[in-house]
Amino acid sequence: MRIGIMKCTSTKFARKMGVAALAFGLAAQTPALHAQTMVPEAAAALTTTQMDPAKAMDKMLTDLESEFVGVAEAMPADKYNFAPSADYFKRGATTNFKGVRTFGQQVAHVTQMNYYYFGSFAPAKPAVDVNAIANLTSKDDLVKALKDSFAYGHQAIASITAQNAFQIVNAKSSATPVTQTAFAIAHARDHYGQLVEYLRMNGIVPPASVKQK
Repeated sequence: MRIGIMKCTSTKFARKMGVAALAFGLAAQTPALHAQTMVPEAAAALTTTQMDPAKAMDKMLTDLESEFVGVAEAMPADKYNFAPSADYFKRGATTNFKGVRTFGQQVAHVTQMNYYYFGSFAPAKPAVDVNAIANLTSKDDLVKALKDSFAYGHQAIASITAQNAFQIVNAKSSATPVTQTAFAIAHARDHYGQLVEYLRMNGIVPPASVKQK
């Protein structure tokens, strides 16, 4: 009986291993099989086309810049000191809004962080006093500073090559030009979502939403 059980177990194990091997083999062949079912031109593009890392990252920043600058310009100048408060939410809410950034402070924060992330690998240091940006209050000054920070980001991204894209620029955080660019975009997107709500609270439809209609 013991020998019979061992044979049965071994057979089942072998079957499982065979199925696993087959699945792995099919998965490995999927791209090639997919390419074979496509027209020759499309198949060749799938296997050989690559995009320059600087162009790829710059396109992402351009898309972000368009939307973020859009919300910054959409908010009226006299609303740049606006910040959410309990008045805008359900009565009795226990959320604490102390210290919540105003619209202008959000713009200033993203502007400063753009310089921080892109400055970690840009060929040249920022030509502005990054710390002083936090003291700006007027819409005109903040929008200009924001646009300048994006221009600096584009300059930094232009220095990315296939050779240095993943070279470590900060040993402590293992940051690279590509990851720093990704962090800059993700960070600004986070605050973009907040500013969209700031606009909505003031009865303003975000520009990106207007375009989608």
